[in-house]
Amino acid sequence: MEANGFELENFLPYRLNRAAEFVALRFAAQYKARYQLTRPEWRTLAALGSSERPMTATEIGAHSTMHKTKVSRAVFGLEQRRWLKREEDGRDRRFEHLALTPAGEQAYRELTALASAYQNELLSMLGVENMQALSAGLLAVERAMRKRGTASPLPNPQGGGT
Repeated sequence: MEANGFELENFLPYRLNRAAEFVALRFAAQYKARYQLTRPEWRTLAALGSSERPMTATEIGAHSTMHKTKVSRAVFGLEQRRWLKREEDGRDRRFEHLALTPAGEQAYRELTALASAYQNELLSMLGVENMQALSAGLLAVERAMRKRGTASPLPNPQGGGT
């Protein structure tokens, strides 16, 4: 414990970040081994795949809480794989609408199956009761932060990305 009584191990932002990293890195190892995807590429693919319409890079960044340069690199990488297509905005050429190609949609389906298997693995590790408690706790944090206007603008309370 620090002299002023501050305990890093009990600081909520530190604990949330550390837990998220542990969980995310294990999943990242799976999709990296199988598809050679980076984390920003996975998060971009997931944002586009879960959206019912094309998105702009700015929307992807807001949805996945990624900086625009990471989104830009991820978009380029997915485009190189031919998993993503760009379409210029008819009214404002500064914007591009991004969508998955059929190959990208297939990759998304395969990756969401991998994600579901990982979710089930986490469920078996934590147990139903702990998973429900964790989910309720995270929802409480998200709601409180939104209420205070300090959370990122995720469109879905269960949203986010790994």
